Amino acid sequence: MLVHVLKSKIHRATVTGASLNYEGSLTIAADLMEQAGMFAYERILCGNLANGERWETYIIEGPRGSGVIELNGAVAHLGGIGDKVTIMSFTEVDASQARGWEPQVIVLGEKNLVVDARGK
Repeated sequence: MLVHVLKSKIHRATVTGASLNYEGSLTIAADLMEQAGMFAYERILCGNLANGERWETYIIEGPRGSGVIELNGAVAHLGGIGDKVTIMSFTEVDASQARGWEPQVIVLGEKNLVVDARGK
């Protein structure tokens, strides 16, 4: 049996931009993606801590070290610059692995700098 588990999470990311006319997705700075164990074009679930909105999209890699977290396309209607968001990716593991599973998590502070990191 396979179990869906949280693979990685970027918690309390601050939205730095919103581009309604872009084709869609969420742009994340490359270094943040790497630290969270996320990949370009990976499917993600996002939650906006400011308004409770949740949406599913995919990742576009942004410039390394830029701290960019940008809402693109229709998602730009679900939040704005300065909102805090949580970005989650998931995987499937065998049930025998699920009990001891630990996701890779980074928590961001000012200017989207990592203030805590835990997990694999």
